[in-house]
Amino acid sequence: MVYRDCAMTTFARSVEIEAPQAWLFAIMQDYPRRLAWDEFLSKAELVGDATVAGIGARAWCVDRAGRGMATVYVAFRPPDRVAVKMTKGPWMVSSFAGSWVYRALDDTRTELTFRYALELRPRWLGTLGDRLLAGLIRQVLRDHPNPALTVYTRDVPTWISDTLRDELGDRVTLR
Repeated sequence: MVYRDCAMTTFARSVEIEAPQAWLFAIMQDYPRRLAWDEFLSKAELVGDATVAGIGARAWCVDRAGRGMATVYVAFRPPDRVAVKMTKGPWMVSSFAGSWVYRALDDTRTELTFRYALELRPRWLGTLGDRLLAGLIRQVLRDHPNPALTVYTRDVPTWISDTLRDELGDRVTLR
């Protein structure tokens, strides 16, 4: 879905993941483990005084092409939602914000909605440029919702306690 929201183009993608909401939220907000499931990043770390994600925490993420983005958490409500806004980013992005909303479908399944809003630079590209970039990102999310997250949750990594692995087993997969 792509639509205009104020001055920024907003787009969203929802996926159903066979994993408990709180568990999924926890692994996705654990920066030391972020690269284990986020295939789009080559670097992800909390910066400044932050040791855990939370409102006001700052993060630095770099994609595989070397483009870095500094963000600050503006919402953090475990296990339901997080939101960040860009404080510094690649030259072509003048504004960016994103939220991840986790909705428990039952005890073992979660709907995860990724929602992003962006505005490109230079502004003479205007809405057309914003919509083209949003379309490219939307296509990536549709075609590859995040295979690394699929493998990461399906295989339930060894750092998870044996009890949780026994409880979840191979039921943890992305649909």
